[in-house]
Amino acid sequence: MSEQQTVLTSEELARRVAETALDKKARELVVLDMRGVVSYTDFFVICTGNTERQTQAIEDAVYQRLKHFDEAKILPERVEGHGQGRWILMDYLDCVVHIFTPAARDYYRLETLWGEVPGLEVEEA
Repeated sequence: MSEQQTVLTSEELARRVAETALDKKARELVVLDMRGVVSYTDFFVICTGNTERQTQAIEDAVYQRLKHFDEAKILPERVEGHGQGRWILMDYLDCVVHIFTPAARDYYRLETLWGEVPGLEVEEA
C-alpha cells in the first residue's frame, strides 16, 4: 500500500488535483472514474492549459500542493512531458493527471477513448 493511499482516498486525491488545476485556471477539466474499467489507476484528471507555460504552471501547482499535503509528501511515481509542455502526464498511481495544450488535447482526444466512463463533479475551491 502506497503512502498516498493511507493519507487520501483515490477520490480525494483526484478532487485535490482537480481543485488545484482549476485554481490555476485550467479549462475543460474532467475527472473520469476508471475504477472497474482499468486495473492501473482509479481516476484520470484531464484538463487544458492555454499555453505550454500554463500547462507547466498547472503541473507545478499540483506537484507542490501534494508534496506539501500535511506531512505525507505525496509525490508522483513519474512525470513526463514537462519540458515541452504540450501533454504533461503525472502518475500518482491512484490518479493519473493529463494536462494538455488545446492542440494536443484536440489531437489525442483522450477522454473520447473512455466515452462511457462516469465522471466526478468538481467545483473550484
